[in-house]
Amino acid sequence: MIAWEWISVALCCCCVCLPGTVKAEEEIEYSPFDGWYNNFAHPDWGAAETNLLRLLPHAYGDGVYAPSGANRPNPIEISEIAFRGPTGLGSYRNRTALLVFFGQQMVEEILDAQRPGCPPEYFNIKVPKGHHQYDPLGKGDRELPLLRTRHDQRTGFSPNVPREQINEVSAFFDGSLMYGPSKTWSDALRSFKNGLLLSIRDSDNATDSTMDFPAINDIRLPFANPPPPREHKLKPISRFFRIGNPRGNENPFLLTFGILWYRYHNYQARRLKQMNSSWSDEKLFNEARKWTIAVHQKIVYYDWLPSWLGEPLGNYTGYDPNVHPQIAVVFQSAAMRFGHTLVPPGVYRRDANCNFKNTTSKTHFANQTALRTCNTFWNPQEAIRESDIDEILMGMMSQIAEREDNIITPDLRGNVFGPLEFSRRDLMAVNIQRGRDHGLPDYNTARQFFGLPRITKWKDINPDLYNKTPDIFEDLAKLYNNSLDDVDIWPAGILETTEKGPGPLFRTIIMNQFTRIRSGDRFWFENYKQTKLFTEEEVEEIRSITLRDVIMNVTKIKSEHMNKDVFFHRSGDPCPQPAQLNHSNRSQLEDCTPVQTFDYFSDSEVSYSLSILCLLATIFPIVGVLWYLVRLHQDSVKTEQAALRKASKRRSALLTKNSKNITIQAIEWIDEKEGERNVTLELNQEKRLIVVKENGTNPVRTIDLSHLRQGDEIELVLSADVNMRMMVIRIPKEYDLVLVFEQPNEREECSTKVKTFLASGGIPLKSPHVTSEKIIRKTARTKAKRQKELETFFSEIFAHALKYEHQTTSRASTSFREASDLVNCELTKTEFADVLSLRSDSLFVTNMFNLIDSNDNGYISFREFLDFFVIFSKGSAQDKAKLLFDMYDLQKDGKLSKEEFKTMLRSMVDLANEKIEESQIDDLITKLLTKTGISSKETGITFEDFQKLMQDYQEELNYASLNIQIGDVKAPEFKGRRENATFKARKTIFRAYGRDKSDRSKRLSNIPSIKTIEQSSPVGPTAQAMANFVKYVENYKRQIFWLVLYTLVVFGIFIERAYYYSVEREHGGLRRIAGYGVTVTRGAASAMMFTYTSLLVTMCRNLITFLRETFFHRFVPFDDAISFHKYIAFQALLFTLIHIIGHCINFYHISTQTADDLACLFRNFFHPTDALPKFHRWCWETITGLTGVALTIHMFVIYVFGIQYARRHTYKGFWMTHNTYPVFFVLMILHGAGRLVQPPLFYYFFLGPAILFVIDQLISVSRKKIEIAVVSAEILPSDVTYLEIRKPANFEYKSGQWVRIACLAHSKDEYHPFTLTSAPHEENIGLHIRAVGPWTIGIRRLYDPRVVLEHALPKVFLDGPYGEGHQDWGKYEVSILVGGGIGVTPFASIIKDIAHKSQSGLKFVCKKVYFIWVTRTQRHFEWMTDIIREVEDKDSRGIVSVHIFITQFKEKFDIRTTMLYICERYFQKISDRSLFTGLQSVTHFGRPDFKHFFDVIRAEHSSTNVFGVFSCGPPPMTSNVEKACAGQNKDETGALFVHHYENF
Repeated sequence: MIAWEWISVALCCCCVCLPGTVKAEEEIEYSPFDGWYNNFAHPDWGAAETNLLRLLPHAYGDGVYAPSGANRPNPIEISEIAFRGPTGLGSYRNRTALLVFFGQQMVEEILDAQRPGCPPEYFNIKVPKGHHQYDPLGKGDRELPLLRTRHDQRTGFSPNVPREQINEVSAFFDGSLMYGPSKTWSDALRSFKNGLLLSIRDSDNATDSTMDFPAINDIRLPFANPPPPREHKLKPISRFFRIGNPRGNENPFLLTFGILWYRYHNYQARRLKQMNSSWSDEKLFNEARKWTIAVHQKIVYYDWLPSWLGEPLGNYTGYDPNVHPQIAVVFQSAAMRFGHTLVPPGVYRRDANCNFKNTTSKTHFANQTALRTCNTFWNPQEAIRESDIDEILMGMMSQIAEREDNIITPDLRGNVFGPLEFSRRDLMAVNIQRGRDHGLPDYNTARQFFGLPRITKWKDINPDLYNKTPDIFEDLAKLYNNSLDDVDIWPAGILETTEKGPGPLFRTIIMNQFTRIRSGDRFWFENYKQTKLFTEEEVEEIRSITLRDVIMNVTKIKSEHMNKDVFFHRSGDPCPQPAQLNHSNRSQLEDCTPVQTFDYFSDSEVSYSLSILCLLATIFPIVGVLWYLVRLHQDSVKTEQAALRKASKRRSALLTKNSKNITIQAIEWIDEKEGERNVTLELNQEKRLIVVKENGTNPVRTIDLSHLRQGDEIELVLSADVNMRMMVIRIPKEYDLVLVFEQPNEREECSTKVKTFLASGGIPLKSPHVTSEKIIRKTARTKAKRQKELETFFSEIFAHALKYEHQTTSRASTSFREASDLVNCELTKTEFADVLSLRSDSLFVTNMFNLIDSNDNGYISFREFLDFFVIFSKGSAQDKAKLLFDMYDLQKDGKLSKEEFKTMLRSMVDLANEKIEESQIDDLITKLLTKTGISSKETGITFEDFQKLMQDYQEELNYASLNIQIGDVKAPEFKGRRENATFKARKTIFRAYGRDKSDRSKRLSNIPSIKTIEQSSPVGPTAQAMANFVKYVENYKRQIFWLVLYTLVVFGIFIERAYYYSVEREHGGLRRIAGYGVTVTRGAASAMMFTYTSLLVTMCRNLITFLRETFFHRFVPFDDAISFHKYIAFQALLFTLIHIIGHCINFYHISTQTADDLACLFRNFFHPTDALPKFHRWCWETITGLTGVALTIHMFVIYVFGIQYARRHTYKGFWMTHNTYPVFFVLMILHGAGRLVQPPLFYYFFLGPAILFVIDQLISVSRKKIEIAVVSAEILPSDVTYLEIRKPANFEYKSGQWVRIACLAHSKDEYHPFTLTSAPHEENIGLHIRAVGPWTIGIRRLYDPRVVLEHALPKVFLDGPYGEGHQDWGKYEVSILVGGGIGVTPFASIIKDIAHKSQSGLKFVCKKVYFIWVTRTQRHFEWMTDIIREVEDKDSRGIVSVHIFITQFKEKFDIRTTMLYICERYFQKISDRSLFTGLQSVTHFGRPDFKHFFDVIRAEHSSTNVFGVFSCGPPPMTSNVEKACAGQNKDETGALFVHHYENF
């Protein structure tokens, strides 16, 4: 094989010999700092950061990476047997301590494989129970911590590529000891002046007396920095000197050599500078380095190694590029550790006069003969700064090392340094465990590989030692089960030790290693002919230099003060040691400090607890802010109400100015729940009435004092508090009237007026009673308390009349006193009106009350009401008609005059709060009387005549009830009397909702006959439930599909990350620290990222609007985007909470780990080696922790303000907090950018949705920031504001769509959604906005003509249009539109669009539209009535069928609505219009029964398979529609009702 260097040399020679070239100064190649390219053919051989050389076959437990020797004995037990014994015995050959510590620094020149692997893998050593040092209490749970060393991550995956450890420095003697393992490290040591290394004398505060030490490590070079076991605490790394050896500060003896070589380099640099003054700093440095390295090579190989082995290595035969110089695993893990047997328990110091120095307090322990080895670990500067290196060097020259045997000093065997959690360790046990960690085979395998015979008997390991101490071998044999085939190399190799030095195995390994290093080093100083680094004369000079010369050159020690051979102390050498040091001699050495442990979580307890508690506590201020904003809103409402109250007072004062009645303005306190309301009291002296009117106009209560009985007295109760503002009027058989006044004088005025009023009517008054306001509020007989009494009253009525077992009050448990109170309980007229849900001043109520009050005492007793109720519950149609007749037979003569009959009809109309012209009533009466043939009667209408009028409505009267409901007590259904009620109700509704019979017959005659297949319904609850489930899935299959798919994707993402950290990273450090906690948090983190970014897609309104017009709408339920948004938000919250809770647990575990482990696991988070990162550092001093806290708080804010309560009471707060989402995503990006656990993944999830969202927002911004004029504004009743906005160019929309608007003069950045009420064909855009919140109330004020006056109407921003389900009305043959309250707005647009298309003759899919308008009274939305009237005029094809439900009454089949039906049906026949609305639409009284209505529709359109149902209004209404649709869809044989809804 031809070496690449020879080719290179040849090429260079050719270039030199070319004609015409000028020979430049010859370039010199110096040895590299890291060993790379020392060998051209194999650049990595011997280089730093490359694998150790495995000469022996590996013996990993699994053949790949598991430690070897699983069945071998406990290393501590081996150490106790093999290495324990008496110390204080000197070396057989008088080897000095200088030889020993020179050997330590020599090894660290070529080998550094001690750093733990990353992620950390613990290979702890079990402490035997009751161990005298480590487990004196005999707990049996102690372990000696040990981490497996760093390895090549490319290895350890298969038997073909087993785990290989790494040497972090070069294997060559190339100055790593002096200059560091890399060029970067070397530059940090240089002064860059005259080739010198930086000195402490170069610092600004140096003086002439400053010793010549290397510079202080104020730049934080990464030296090894374990905690000194003497202090058991971490110390700053800046205390060290800047030297080349990363572990050179372990002890003062090792540091002495680091300083020695530092000085020697500078010595060479100065010498060379004197000889070559023109050389540059770089040249001087490299030349001085070259000489220092060469001198060190010579001393190691030709002075130290023969002294160590007892024989020379052999002559140098030249560079061989085929020799691999890398350190062998067996050398690192076993052979090179032979020197441990020679380490003394302490080191002497002396001066040139042979004065051996005692220790001082500067080295912690004073008046000791020598420096104790175990107590100087990682405190090297103390002794050196005290006396420089001279005394230590001289002391080591005089001191004899420990004997060459198997006994190890306790300073290493049991008291070597360890981590904080175990400050002292047994280095011998560590050596054994390290060999197993590196997969070393057994002792005999190693001997056989190196050509040595296998040992078959224990005594053959070392016969001489066996003869002296056979117990050692016998005890070891027992530990190893008498087998020599599985003995660890390290203890057996040490047992081979002889007086000469290492035994056969270690000697062979050491000689092999040093031979390969020298032969494989191209820059070996004796290879000068090839490298041209030296001349032959310079090589000879180097060969003559000894360590003795080096010491004399750089210290003050003279020749006569040193040994002739510094590695031995022989007879005649100066200053022999006073005595061989013995660790057990307390007069010589102090004890090693004891083993100490450490709790890494200490100092984190407070920060951990407080951080979590504070984080949780942030919910309270957030909720507090929400509460404060709600209070602000409520206060503003109260301010408005106060203003209204003042206006009401002024208005009432004007209205009552000329009134004979006494008026009082006050505030009525209802109860704690209902609060207060502004009222006006009218004291009618003539009728002895107290009328309570809300806001001065609307009567809410009438108290009739004319019916007071003998002995009844009125009582006034006054509050005696400081404010003196409350007064109670307490009247028998009435609940208390509690009044509140703003000023005491107002109360006094009221009291005077009440007394005057009572006195004028002769009503007795008790003396006023005075008490506190608190007691008044507590003891007042409020309406709510009266309600409970009435509940019991009616429960008993039902029970007596119907034998009905009620639940509200158990008759069996009613006491005598309660029964007495019940019988004596009487209803006032107002309470009777409340029971019937009518106004107390209604003529119908007055007549009925007077009819029931048989004793005419002004109250209805228990017996009177029971008799009356029996008629309605059990009476016939004739009985009910007679009762109705008698109510209006005011003369009690058995006849109704025309005026009385007119009064009856007027009272019925009055019940609906409608206004009907007198001419219409007269016309209706004429038609009714003419039809029955009694119009010619002048004497009046008899009961028989009245029956003729009612003959077509016997069925309705038969089932007419009172519809009594008080609190939770409701009149029961009469199932026994209404067996066919459902069928009859269907017929009634069909007649009420359908058109003329002739029209219907005509339509039905055009429907072709369709043959049907009969199917049986499922039988049994299980089959029925399954059928319902199948139908439900069929109805919502798209929603279910996407919901399940999304959920599976989310959980798939969670499981993928969880699997990765549970299985693929099972042996990762963080996984081993946090266990499955890290798998859960990482899975939750990825699920969070996906869910939070998915929310952006659901808010891409323009994209959704566009896609729902494509074929995608058949597969994707775009109308459920908001519902899906909420579902995703819920999942995001769930995984966020899992992530947060998981990290609270994980960071507890992390806070209990060692600093080195954390530095490994979190490489992007720097912390000094002397600092333990506590929980507060991770949480509050890292970008990941800070952003995590910020994200958590931000999440709390968004979700708290996102609840329905917040949206309803402080929409602006909800809007503002939700619009902070960019901050949320920025925090998420920063959170991942910290790379705490893994590289950022968020952008994988974020980019796609973010791009879509940004584009969507740009589209919105492009239009929503254009100022659009408001053409007109109108203030409508029911707090509705109508805005007509100029339609922008290219603004196209469909009926049923919606827009978002912001007003420039009122929160221009706050957008609110509103459904369009204009049709697409109209010139401008119309919006009807109901004032129900701060923003909409502000809009109403802003566009009030009294505010605008002559100014132009404020402009708006318009964003949209956006699509929703209502725009799909045209895709169904039959569509049913249900609007409630302001929810009619989308249907206003739709029915106008239908009318336009019908009038224009356009063809579209929809053939029939049923519009159901549910309203308390249509007078609340007159504008909608106008729209319906317009549609009726234009709908020439009769597509739209409108039904208006007036919800003044809760049931259709009661005595009130029966008469209204009769009137309405007659008027409809007369004029083809409604008596109440003036529309052709059918008007109904009460709430619609959607279930029965859908039955009728399905029967009417039997050929239709799918009906579109669209509802918009309050949640209870849309919920009822949904239930009705679900009920229809449960029928497998029926059609499908597809429901789209929106809530307001």
